[in-house]
Amino acid sequence: MFSLESIANSIHEWLYSTFNATIAMLLEFTIVGVCIIGLFALLGLVLIMMERKVSSWMQLRLGPNRVGPWGMFQTVADTLKLIVKEGMTPLGVDKLMFNLAPFIVMIIAMVVMAPLMFAKGLQIWDVNIGVLFITAVSSVSVIGILMAGWASNNKYSLLGAMRSGAQIVSYELSAGFAILVIVILTGSLKVSDIVMSQENGWWLFKGHIPAIIAFVIFMIAVTAETNRAPFDLAEAESELTAGFHTEYSGMKFALFFLAEYVNIFVVCALGATLFLGGWMPLHFGTDTEFNRIMDIIPSSVWFMGKTFFLIFVIMWFRWTFPRLRIDQLLNLEWKYLLPIGMFNLLLATLIAILGWHL
Repeated sequence: MFSLESIANSIHEWLYSTFNATIAMLLEFTIVGVCIIGLFALLGLVLIMMERKVSSWMQLRLGPNRVGPWGMFQTVADTLKLIVKEGMTPLGVDKLMFNLAPFIVMIIAMVVMAPLMFAKGLQIWDVNIGVLFITAVSSVSVIGILMAGWASNNKYSLLGAMRSGAQIVSYELSAGFAILVIVILTGSLKVSDIVMSQENGWWLFKGHIPAIIAFVIFMIAVTAETNRAPFDLAEAESELTAGFHTEYSGMKFALFFLAEYVNIFVVCALGATLFLGGWMPLHFGTDTEFNRIMDIIPSSVWFMGKTFFLIFVIMWFRWTFPRLRIDQLLNLEWKYLLPIGMFNLLLATLIAILGWHL
C-alpha cells in the first residue's frame, strides 16, 4: 500500500540538511500548523455543507441550491458574512474571559488532532499514550464552554454552560469505558499500534460482543459530548436562545461553530481508528486475494471514508430523534450506559485474558 512516510521523511531530511536544527524544527512546526489550520477551514466548509445536504435529504427538501453549482458555495458565502460582521462585546461581561473562551475551545480542538493517523505514515505525533492524550486534552474543552457561559453575564448562557458541563463530564465516563475495551484488546495506548493490530480484521468484527457494545456506547456518548441533537440541551433554542454562545457574534461565534464540527470530526476519526481500523483496509485473515484488492485503495481514502461515514451517522441521529429532557439525558448515562459499559469492560478483560480475541 502507498505510504506518505517517504514524503514526510524527505521533507524532514531536506530541512535538517539545509538549516540548523533549531530553525528546521521551527519550520516543521510552522508547516504542520499551516496544514492543520487549512484542514480546519476545509472541514468547516465541507461538514457544514454536508449537514445541510443531509438534513434536506432526510426532510425531502432541496437544501442550499443558489450559490454555486448545487449550492456548494453557500458555506463560503456564510463564512465571508461572518468575517465582515462586527463582533459585539455586551456591557457587563468579563472581557478577558469572554474573548478568550472561543480561542481555548478552538486551540484544544487543534491539539487533539496531533496523535491521529490520517493515512499510512501520516501522523503528527505518534506518542505512546495517544488515546489517553486525546481523551485527556479533549475533556479540557469544557473549561472554555464554562468560561463563555459565566463571562457572558447572561442567564441563558450560564444555564447552557452548566448543562454542557454536566453533560460532557457525565458522558466522558461511558466514552472512556468504550475506549478502554479496545485498549485492553489491543494491549496498547499507541494509535499506530491500535491500527496495526487490526491488520487481519477490524476490532468491530473480531472483538466479539464487547467490541460491538463498546462501539454503540461510544457513538451515543460522543454524540452527547459534542452537544449534538438529541443531546443538544446546552444550545436548546426553545429554552436558552443559543445556550453558552448567545452573546457571541462575528468571528467569535464562528470559532465556536467551527470547533463543534471539528470536534465531531475528531471523535469520529477516533471511532474509526479504534473500531474500524483507521487507515487500515478491510482485511479477512492474512495473504488473501481479497486483501490484496483492498490494498489498492489509498489509506487516506479508507480513513476519510470511515470517518465521514460515522459523521453521517451522527447527523442521522440529529435529524431522526427528538431532543431529550435534561433528566432523561442524565438517566440514560448514569442508569443505563455506565453500568452496561462497566460490565462490558469486565467481559472484554475476560476475553483478553483467555485470548479469544486473537
